[in-house]
Amino acid sequence: MNKPATPLPAFVRRGAMLAALLATVALCACSSHQDAPQSAATTPHNVTLTQAQQQSIQLYTVEPSSYRTVTDTTGVVDYDQNRSTAVLAPFSGPVTKVLVSLGQKVKQGQPLAIVASPDFAAAVDAYRKALAAAHAAAQVAANDKDLYAHHAISQRENAQAQSDAIGAASDSNAARQALLALPVDPQVVKAIEQGRAVTNVQGVIRAPIAGTVVQRSITPGQLLQAGSTACFTVADLSKVWVMAQVFDSDLAKVQVGDSAEVETGSGAKALPGKVANVSPEVDPDTRSVAARVVVDNPGDLLKKQMYVRVRISSARPERGLLVPVDAVLRDDENLPFVYVQAADGSYARRPVTLGVRTGNRYLIAAGLEAGDKVVTEGGIFVRFIQTQ
Repeated sequence: MNKPATPLPAFVRRGAMLAALLATVALCACSSHQDAPQSAATTPHNVTLTQAQQQSIQLYTVEPSSYRTVTDTTGVVDYDQNRSTAVLAPFSGPVTKVLVSLGQKVKQGQPLAIVASPDFAAAVDAYRKALAAAHAAAQVAANDKDLYAHHAISQRENAQAQSDAIGAASDSNAARQALLALPVDPQVVKAIEQGRAVTNVQGVIRAPIAGTVVQRSITPGQLLQAGSTACFTVADLSKVWVMAQVFDSDLAKVQVGDSAEVETGSGAKALPGKVANVSPEVDPDTRSVAARVVVDNPGDLLKKQMYVRVRISSARPERGLLVPVDAVLRDDENLPFVYVQAADGSYARRPVTLGVRTGNRYLIAAGLEAGDKVVTEGGIFVRFIQTQ
């Protein structure tokens, strides 16, 4: 028969409870030691490299330097409007012959087309009549002047003759200018002034400037209306305009006088240019501002409406702290940082604020100071070691 259990003394029970408490604390301590490495791994710490590992990286000493902001964008080629002109019909009549073809280079004054124009014939006849009237009036004025000197006519008659001669000469000069404005061949004007007969006179449309015929709008037999029918467009293609698109974020960086480079994407060498104008208006379709870049165009490489790449460099230099693009890395939240060499030779992760990019360098707005040494080549290697 079992005897009832004898109760444990009080001091024994207190000892058992203390032992259990100590065991619990020890267990918690062990658990805490197991969690510590995981917590440390998530906190960036300085990286110390061996001498052999040092050979895998390169350092760059940060110091103030001069730079120019660069804006990369696209543009469309257009004719230089200061070097191109639309040729309107100077007189009415049907076209009898077109003398040039599209793309042909012409000299200033070169004939472009021939027109059977009654306006032209009327202008020739008007000048001939005005010239004859001026000669006759001049002869009468000379005779009356001689007669007045010999008291054969009155002063009033002589004054009238002199006035008529001046008026006839003025009419003749006006008729001559009207003929030249059409324009007419100088040889025709010379023949009229020498009194020679001028037959089968036809109007000639001439090139107002030297350049290339970039547009031809007429054909033989077409009836022209003076001052309204567009016949040709002649443009000097040695220089062209590139209308570059500049958006809000880059607008403050682009100024008149900035240098530019234009690339066609065909592998040809970039063509130099200069910003001549920045539009005061925003294009409602693209929400961009047009910057007009004047570009040399050797060999007529750039064609109207061609899409090109444009790089605009600021003419005004600025100073700041810049680092190579390779030095900048991104963390898990896509925030930029660099590795900076600490005083003890280790490498610390340093968050930075990026400014504009100019070429292969970033402007550092905050996070670095002059004299800091940052890792350029090998930054990914340092990051790999840090995360181990």
